Amino acid sequence: MDIGIALPTMCRGYDRAATVEWSRLADQAPVSSISCGERMTYHNPEMWTTLAAAAAVTERVRIIANVSVLPAHPVALVAKQAATIDVLSEGRFTLGVGVGGRGADYRSLAADSGRRHDRLDRAVADLRSLWAGEPPFDGADPVGPPCVQPGGPPVLAGALGPKSLARAARWADGVVAFSVGGVPEEIAWSADAARRAWTEAGSGAPRLVSGCFYTLGVPEAPAVLRGFTAEYLGFLGSRNADEAAATMKTCDADALHRTLDAAEAAGLDEFILVPGSADRAVLDATLELIASR
Repeated sequence: MDIGIALPTMCRGYDRAATVEWSRLADQAPVSSISCGERMTYHNPEMWTTLAAAAAVTERVRIIANVSVLPAHPVALVAKQAATIDVLSEGRFTLGVGVGGRGADYRSLAADSGRRHDRLDRAVADLRSLWAGEPPFDGADPVGPPCVQPGGPPVLAGALGPKSLARAARWADGVVAFSVGGVPEEIAWSADAARRAWTEAGSGAPRLVSGCFYTLGVPEAPAVLRGFTAEYLGFLGSRNADEAAATMKTCDADALHRTLDAAEAAGLDEFILVPGSADRAVLDATLELIASR
């Protein structure tokens, strides 16, 4: 099983130095990918710009958008952004897409959140058409640049429920799921659900990716992880966010090994560790843990 690391873009204190340092050191280590996610009404840097920077300072590691809230954006713009990073990375880019769970992000973009699952289905088809060189409308030039990867980057669905998985099985190359606390039962359930959806759709075997929040190698790691989790999940309401944060246990090497062992036992292709601190000590401890497996 591959192990990836998310850039700590959702953490306080993330800056240019962290972008360069985390990207380059991950590129030199036994790490499969670096990634970051999309939020608008939050303190994080913009996803596409960050991934472009990461692509430009790395040579080997895969670059993953985890995930783009595709129905909130013009499809041609996302097609161009993804193609650009595919070029900058020389074909190392993977695009995760989903409908998102935060109405404020749609509202801040002046985007309609209605029928977003239907719109996601259509948008992925449009993405593939644009990457194939089809113009966005009659008489227009194609949306470039041409992708390095034939047919465009792999597309993973940020889908969890049975209905969304059934839809994704028709158009995605796999699934990028998430277990906030790295709970083995959640990881196994989501992997089984994805395999079942792909089998029922006759779509072969999906690429299975998941991840969790964690903190490692810093003083008071449990408190740091719980504070990060509560802030990130604040859109759910303070009570729900605090209750989720209180359950977090992925803050030492033993706990992380158990989560990674469970992900491997569930048959995942890749597991992405999402840090709760931008401290360099977290990166050093993480790379040491990965190298030890």
